[in-house]
Amino acid sequence: MKLLDIYEDLKSNSYPGRGIVIGKSADGKSAVTAYFIMGRSVNSRNRVFTGTEDGIRTEAADPSKLTDPHLIIYAPVRVLGNKTIVTNGDQTDTIYELMDKQQTFEQALRTREYEDDAPNYTPRISGIMHVGDGKYNYAMSILKSADGDPSCVERFTYAYSNPIAGVGHFIHTYMGDGSPLPSFEGEPKKVSIPNDMDEFADGLWNALNEDNKVSLFVRYIDIATGEAKSRIINKYEKA
Repeated sequence: MKLLDIYEDLKSNSYPGRGIVIGKSADGKSAVTAYFIMGRSVNSRNRVFTGTEDGIRTEAADPSKLTDPHLIIYAPVRVLGNKTIVTNGDQTDTIYELMDKQQTFEQALRTREYEDDAPNYTPRISGIMHVGDGKYNYAMSILKSADGDPSCVERFTYAYSNPIAGVGHFIHTYMGDGSPLPSFEGEPKKVSIPNDMDEFADGLWNALNEDNKVSLFVRYIDIATGEAKSRIINKYEKA
């Protein structure tokens, strides 16, 4: 698979929706993830990322403008031991709770399906990173309808053992704007990952469509020590 420039890929798509990137920094020292959200409606744009004890949550930037919390208020990132869970919905909690009961990432996601937002049937995208004892691996998942047919749930999981330095994988909810919104197709895109967290965060944020971007989270985890550093960028200020 061709290695893509993620910034150029994002610039060419006005509405990729929500997206997850997971990979390894170019120097091989950091496990890297990024998660962004976008919005077209006032309700979906009225959000910020806020830090929590074990990750982040979405919150209404202005609570007075929140009309429907369904599908937009959730914890995109949670940490369970040496595992970092990143998703585009409340399946974060499903994965956390069932893996805490010794089920696998895939087993947890078999209990879920695409979002109930007809006619889009937005895919649920998820990722999990394992960093421990100086080792790192990750997996990504997408749950989607069969080309917009809600009678069939398609489930795909992609696992990456001993990831290659400087390489990551990018999965997002939509192929582009439209009505209904067309679901992501194919396996996660192979993209390049830099060493510097701020460079990556700024590059992603600047590449996202100015009108539709809402929030971005980036985390770099030192593979040798497990120490993590993170950055949040919000377009809107919390009231």
